[in-house]
Amino acid sequence: MRLHAVDYKWVALSNTTLGMLMATINASILLIALPNIFRGIGINPLAPGNTGYLLWLILGFMVVMAVLLVSLGRLGDIYGRVRMFNLGFAVFTVFSILLTVCWLHGSAGAWWLILMRVGQGIGGAMLFANSSAILTDAFPQNQRGLALGVNSIAAIAGSFIGLVLGGVLAPISWRLIFLVSVPIGVIATIWSYHSLRELGIRKAARIDWWGNVTFALGLIGIMIGITYGIQPYGTSTMGWASPLVLVSLIAGIGILVVFCVVELRVEDPMFHLDLFRIRAFTGGNVAALLASMGRGGLQFILIIWLQGIWLPRHGYDFSRTPLWAGIYMLPLIAGFLIAGPVSGYLSDHFGARPFATGGLLVAASSFGLLIVLPVNFSYLWFALILLLNGIGMGLFASPNSAGVMNSLPPHQRGAGAGMLATFMNTASVLSIGVFFTLMIVGLAADLPHAMLSGLTAHGVSAADAARISSLPPVATLFASFLGYNPMATLLGPAALHALPQGQAAQVTGRSFFPALISSPFHTALVYAFVFAIIACLVAAVASLLRGGKYHATVAEDATVPPAGPAGTEPVEPSSAANAAPA
Repeated sequence: MRLHAVDYKWVALSNTTLGMLMATINASILLIALPNIFRGIGINPLAPGNTGYLLWLILGFMVVMAVLLVSLGRLGDIYGRVRMFNLGFAVFTVFSILLTVCWLHGSAGAWWLILMRVGQGIGGAMLFANSSAILTDAFPQNQRGLALGVNSIAAIAGSFIGLVLGGVLAPISWRLIFLVSVPIGVIATIWSYHSLRELGIRKAARIDWWGNVTFALGLIGIMIGITYGIQPYGTSTMGWASPLVLVSLIAGIGILVVFCVVELRVEDPMFHLDLFRIRAFTGGNVAALLASMGRGGLQFILIIWLQGIWLPRHGYDFSRTPLWAGIYMLPLIAGFLIAGPVSGYLSDHFGARPFATGGLLVAASSFGLLIVLPVNFSYLWFALILLLNGIGMGLFASPNSAGVMNSLPPHQRGAGAGMLATFMNTASVLSIGVFFTLMIVGLAADLPHAMLSGLTAHGVSAADAARISSLPPVATLFASFLGYNPMATLLGPAALHALPQGQAAQVTGRSFFPALISSPFHTALVYAFVFAIIACLVAAVASLLRGGKYHATVAEDATVPPAGPAGTEPVEPSSAANAAPA
């Protein structure tokens, strides 16, 4: 028996929200659980040559999502958005099972997990690429902001819920962080198959193979360059001068240029560049890209700040810091949950621009407050700033998604949703590269001297102190990020045994490393958060220039309307009466 339209839209919202939560929780659940995972497969991720496993296990899921989103959104337009969404649940569940049953150890185990995470990312991309289009089809124009707001906030909140969930499950068994998705995925696959139905306009078209291949190769080239750019190369603290990195970045950019040429010439392109003639679509996508650039690396910085400095100084053992780092970031989730649905509802009545633009300004101010916050802060102030940041990003995310989706012709919603999600996911990966680079540059200026003088003052031999202080800052960041005891990990057993017992206990205690790194870390924080402020302010300008309320209501066979005069929105002549006023 078919559900009434009023009931169906809420079924669609619950299905898509569950999909977004499952995908984003699994994108971040690894971050806290990585030490347990690497112990489970018998690998030291900080050993020379092993940092690649660490980075690809984190980034592989996000890279494949960014690469495939547009293609899978376009396939949803052709073969059915619900069909692709259902398949996404099934694919995600299968690869979650394969991750859970991993029997390999060492490098073979690491590669198995990386490849299965890539497969999981394919399922996640199917969910991401089609959820917004399904909601846009199911909800009337005056309720899309609320629906897309709930969906967007679920996606953002899921990335932080994953941190806490990973911290709780991983100490019990690292396999549980993958197993937890299996029963949810099975139920969701069956439920969505029986409850969702196709409402969108399907348009028969050829698959743009050249566009798919050039887009995938170009984006993968850039992602590879970023991944290896933040790793040490030779005697350099980073690998941006590495031939591999330079070739990957240049080739990736060159192939993306070829991709743009291909898309302008093929009959049925996967990436509809004509959509950028719609000002509301362009402004919303640029704002989403820059906002994700500003927000994407925040998670990593906060984890390092809490695990490496603040929590140990306040009595938490290094091994317990991953779980508590996730818990202490809960105010950020609260901000998203408060502001997202409210701003989405209000944007349905007043348009996306005031809320999206205002939210970015609030987020920029929160980054400024994080700069002036002492490294050894009072938690109340830290929590309030995180709440403010969550409110700012929540105010932005819902109206921006609704504004972009409302501007799209019905038969382009899958492709347009995939384009928006691609900008956001690509920006998140780019942001990690930018934030880590800025953090490493900031640490490299002061950390070696602080490390050398601090270690020698506590009896560490000149040779060992010089060896530790000359290590790339990324080693220190990863040690803190993984919840290891940084000095015990970096010094090693031999150097510690050479110290008197009292000195060894002091050097590996909860106060020494946080005090040593606090000043260099604050310098690095300033670099990173200044970048975030600039990204949010430029995004606010792009959001402001999107124009007023605009809804595309075109026939199935309509084309993208031509651009209007400067400062006006394009409106299809046949539907001018239906376009909301500015």
